[in-house]
Amino acid sequence: MGNWYLEYEIQINRPGLLGDIASLLGMLRVNITTINSVDASVDGRNPEQIDGGVRRGLLLRTDDDAQIARFELIASTMDTIQIKKIREPKLSDILAVRHGRYLLKDTDNKKTFRFLRNELGILVDFMAELFKEEGHKLIGIRGMPRVGKTESVVAASVCANKKWVFLSSTMIKQTIRKTLAGDEFSKDNIFILDGIVSRKEADERHLQLVREMMRIPAIKVVEHPDIFVQHSEYSIEDFDYIIELRTDHEQEITYEMMEKNHMMSDRGSMGGFDIFNL
Repeated sequence: MGNWYLEYEIQINRPGLLGDIASLLGMLRVNITTINSVDASVDGRNPEQIDGGVRRGLLLRTDDDAQIARFELIASTMDTIQIKKIREPKLSDILAVRHGRYLLKDTDNKKTFRFLRNELGILVDFMAELFKEEGHKLIGIRGMPRVGKTESVVAASVCANKKWVFLSSTMIKQTIRKTLAGDEFSKDNIFILDGIVSRKEADERHLQLVREMMRIPAIKVVEHPDIFVQHSEYSIEDFDYIIELRTDHEQEITYEMMEKNHMMSDRGSMGGFDIFNL
């Protein structure tokens, strides 16, 4: 049984057009599992095709892949629609049908994805699909404070039914792990660390723990990856995905204020004991 993604652009809109396409697919014994209109703009503001029509995306399933080729041949003779994509579904296709638009990628770096704070639902869905995959995957998240970085990672872990483990974080209070216990080393876990906190930590036990975590064939999420790779054996090219999260399109992601905030946090975290490292 084959899964396919079909995207077409409406050239002549008329009542019953969608029903005709669905009927044609049905006669070819091709099942429609999901359908939605798909925004064909680059960033939601600048249309990819100014004069283009409405696009629809469909996730299809068939027992005979040859029927997809037959549909494509028939559709090429129709003046009401124009086929834009017909292929095995990628993750971007699945999310486009779910949410009605494609993820915004950086024009210079195709592994960098951009989100706004009001798009956290799409971001969580995207990361949850990545978290369901097996093996090593290194994901970096850029963003200013209080934009929803850590919360999105935790929510995505829940959606993917995965346990998350903080190696370093400032979510509630500053956390720096030096040891892990029990099943915390499992490759099924999502490992999360704050690049600024880990880079400033001088304790060799924490740094060794980070190195061990990097060798585990599991999902790792690093907040502030640009700071994390400074003075380390890692580079930004080691990351499989980079996610940028902003409150609006014009927000600039800078690190000066964040590092000052971490310095103040260090001064405020006096004494006490860390239950994670007992």
